[in-house]
Amino acid sequence: QVQLVESGGGLVQAGGSLRLSCAASGRTFSSAAMGWFRQPPGKEREFVAGIGGSGTSTYYADSAKGRFTISRDNAKTTVYLQMNTLKPEDTAVYYCAARGRGAIVITNPRVYDYWGQGTQVTVSS
Repeated sequence: QVQLVESGGGLVQAGGSLRLSCAASGRTFSSAAMGWFRQPPGKEREFVAGIGGSGTSTYYADSAKGRFTISRDNAKTTVYLQMNTLKPEDTAVYYCAARGRGAIVITNPRVYDYWGQGTQVTVSS
């Protein structure tokens, strides 16, 4: 059974940092693109950052550029999202996602086959 399990969310003050982790199990995603999405209260799920199957290509939403960094470990079983200089508008449930096939980062959530349960990030002003 394929599972993606996020961790690292929590409550932080504006300007602070959090590091989200996504541990994959049940199959290897070493050649698949993975991404982070978020869903703010009352809004649709949106793309935040993605990393290609090679691990060398990354892509960020404009809201994340310069503040967030996505990475994956050598074994490619865990993906991270380092979030710095957090803002209240970053408050959302953050989801990890993986493509079943495909090494290219796509911002459309519909192409991702596997999803984690989500982790809450709350940034206070």
